[in-house]
Amino acid sequence: MSQLKVMSAVEHCRTAALAGHVEACEDCGEWRIAYNSCRNRHCPKCQGAAARTWLAEREADLLPVGYFHVVFTLPAEVAAIAFHNKVLVYDLLFRAASETMLTIAADPKHLGARIGITAVLHTWGSAMTHHPHVHMIVPGGGIALDGSRWIASRPAFLLPVRVLGKLFRRLFLTRLLQLHDTGRLAFFGSAAPLADRRAFVRYLSSVRRKRWIVYAKPPFAGPEAVLTYLSRYTHRVAISNSRLIAFDKTDVTFRYKDYRRDGCNRQQVMTLAVDEFIRRFLLHVLPRGFHRIRHYGLLAGSSRKTSIARARELLNAVPPPPDEANDEPTDIRPPCPCCGGRMIVIEVFKRWRQPRGPPDEATTNRESAS
Repeated sequence: MSQLKVMSAVEHCRTAALAGHVEACEDCGEWRIAYNSCRNRHCPKCQGAAARTWLAEREADLLPVGYFHVVFTLPAEVAAIAFHNKVLVYDLLFRAASETMLTIAADPKHLGARIGITAVLHTWGSAMTHHPHVHMIVPGGGIALDGSRWIASRPAFLLPVRVLGKLFRRLFLTRLLQLHDTGRLAFFGSAAPLADRRAFVRYLSSVRRKRWIVYAKPPFAGPEAVLTYLSRYTHRVAISNSRLIAFDKTDVTFRYKDYRRDGCNRQQVMTLAVDEFIRRFLLHVLPRGFHRIRHYGLLAGSSRKTSIARARELLNAVPPPPDEANDEPTDIRPPCPCCGGRMIVIEVFKRWRQPRGPPDEATTNRESAS
């Protein structure tokens, strides 16, 4: 049902089905029709405004330190279980990954500090296949466990990825087995035999021997670069419109990255039948109410403002001034394509209705004369 709702929303987005209005330029009279957006969080066309709003709110949280990008990925065997148990397994992915980072960071043998984490769930690979993983943006350091000082990480090193991978694997598999023991996991089709505990334990035995990959990128150039990078990760689902090359009634062609290749060969082009393209897109519809952006440690919940203020105090950093421009309503309408003037709404029409045409020249002259 949720997939049908998403498809309906995406199909009707910015069409007469959702009503709209007519805008006209105050200077030259140029007019255009603007249909309403669906505002569905899975819609590629609606995520730009949501991302800008979210990033503006997060700008006040940035610290004057380097930031690291860390990725926790589920093995393919576990991803197959996650597909039919999205709420439970995706939530477990968040909890195991965040606990791993906070635990290792707090260990005096490594950083010995309480860090902050912004985590974003992605369920897709570049070719839109099911590939659950969590992206984390982490400041390069944290507050000492006694709150007395800021402990900075090494310039190009945050935490050992092999240690992170081992703890992540142990935490995740232990809790996944607990979910199975309480009968909360569902299995369908070829995976149905995994409902038996012994079969499930055998299935996980090979996963326990695997090295679970945790990837950490070098730090960003500065806090401003973090915002630019986050805008590509926080509010994107499956594929962005910019990767679409061509489509017709039978096929869709788009760009993707083949990470098994290096250099310029990594950029590839794929053509899928329309029904297969839609099927892959719908793989990534999230359960209703599921939060795909979460904060941990210094950035968690109601203590975030206090923790950030303390971090700035320890870093001798001045908090950013309040943005007075935010007090004024922002005109988000694109300017007039002819003269660049301001567009204003001159007519509003209901769903499935079409707007009236622009006034003819004789009518305009009569109104001007009056």
